Amino acid sequence: MRPSKSVLDLEVKSVKKKFKDKSFASGVNRQIVKDGCEMLGMSLDEVIKETIEGMKTEAEAIGLKGNL
Repeated sequence: MRPSKSVLDLEVKSVKKKFKDKSFASGVNRQIVKDGCEMLGMSLDEVIKETIEGMKTEAEAIGLKGNL
């Protein structure tokens, strides 16, 4: 998580970098995520961006508003 503990300042490049680390979201099957991107006709970057944007709109409700 970000030092601010907020999704509001989260960037795609940060998630992509962590996505490569097996200890980050260790319960997530990366192949399923990649297959899902393919099924949607979207790149991993696009899916991450859309996910972040969706989380931003509900940051307070999901407890990820943090210190911002």
